[in-house]
Amino acid sequence: MTADDEIRGTALGTAPVPLSVLDLVTVGAGRTASDALRTSVELAKLGEARGYHRYWVAEHHSMPGVASSSPAVILAHLAAHTERIRLGSGGVMLPNHAPLVIAEQFGTLEAMAPGRVDLGLGRAPGTDGATAAALRRTDRLNEGADDFPQQLAELTRFLDDDFPDGHPYRRIHAVPGPVQATSPGGVQSPHRPPLWLLGSSGFSAQLAGMLGLPFAFAHHFSAQNTVPALDLYRESFRPSAVLDAPYALIGVAALATDDEKEARRQVLAAALNMVRLRTGRPGLVPTPQEAEAYDFSPMEREFVESWNANVIHGTADEVRAGLDDLQKRTGADELMLTANAHGGDVRVRSYELIADAYGLPTPA
Repeated sequence: MTADDEIRGTALGTAPVPLSVLDLVTVGAGRTASDALRTSVELAKLGEARGYHRYWVAEHHSMPGVASSSPAVILAHLAAHTERIRLGSGGVMLPNHAPLVIAEQFGTLEAMAPGRVDLGLGRAPGTDGATAAALRRTDRLNEGADDFPQQLAELTRFLDDDFPDGHPYRRIHAVPGPVQATSPGGVQSPHRPPLWLLGSSGFSAQLAGMLGLPFAFAHHFSAQNTVPALDLYRESFRPSAVLDAPYALIGVAALATDDEKEARRQVLAAALNMVRLRTGRPGLVPTPQEAEAYDFSPMEREFVESWNANVIHGTADEVRAGLDDLQKRTGADELMLTANAHGGDVRVRSYELIADAYGLPTPA
């Protein structure tokens, strides 16, 4: 299997492109993190059974309603409950970590689930400034983002175990990793997880293109920048040992329910959660009943309407039509769906309905 094979998926059923899952491990009011993680296992199993191509979790911190602060830990848990679906980070926020630590974590994941681990990387903190300072043990946050290309190069060297002679890290090895194949009696595969760059603006789009890497764009919270970023990625693309042509997926907020009215109730609750997050009051995802009773200010109502305009929601047929239109408008090579709702059962049902709408495989 080549690196290109691990990156490019296959569209199944009537889907225009491969469909994948982005899991924020959301925690609803009245639920626990354990509940949310059980839903993640259920979703990963469902995704594998129904032909979703990959399943990613995203790094967030200091958010009560998002239990995905440790992607590598969650992915290890999911690897134990799945056999085929690709698992990865969407993404690991590289400036929060030493590159060697990430190389070790994802080398370990690769050893657990050979040939099906993706390493998606972002340069944002995945949290507020104060929490980022605590994570990085510094208040010089811009420095971490500015150093992202250098951090990426260092991580790549650790993953490939190919620091040049004379480099201070030449004798440091990420284990599990390729160095084990060069040890006496070593049989460790030199394979490593493919790298993806994530972004919500043009910086990572251009860098991914210049390096010939696959690119994932956060359409679900930066929709106005999607087409410009994808255009920049494609214009900047240079063929590499990883890809001979651009490959871009976009994260899409999509929620399908059996009833259109219920979809509106669920996305209102998710939008209220975003209102609170954006105004410095992060919390658990509220119930639809709480959202319906909430007295939105005019400014909050305007935000909700703007936010939900980019959430594809409704019945399965309505969501399918919205996804088809979005793929045509953006030319995305893959759609990665994130379903944000209060209850895990609602999220699971959404992916079932979308799979049915596209005629994705059903379990034997």
